Amino acid sequence: MLRAAVLWAAVGVLTALFAVGYERLSHGVVSSFMVCAFLIPLVLGSGVNILLLALHAHAAGELCAAFWKLAVGVLTVGCLLQGALEIYGTANRLMVAYPVSGAILISLAALCYLMRK
Repeated sequence: MLRAAVLWAAVGVLTALFAVGYERLSHGVVSSFMVCAFLIPLVLGSGVNILLLALHAHAAGELCAAFWKLAVGVLTVGCLLQGALEIYGTANRLMVAYPVSGAILISLAALCYLMRK
């Protein structure tokens, strides 16, 4: 779990670097989605793994971990895409699919983790 926490922290740093670079090239336009996108892998990735380590919780199964990783990825990509759309000054009604699918995947991961106990 420590290795996963470090990897998620690296993903958070890379996401932050991407957001900073993207906003530098956007001629001063800023999006809160783009600014906060790094928090998703940092909190839901590293934070959860560190919390599980601190609580001495048992490791999740492969299916639970896959659901969780996919949820964090979907939420991060959705946040970055929403930020890009805001920077360009447009909107898309299909963007609601990212938070909805992320919530479904988090629910599946939590259910899988609780059923494993």
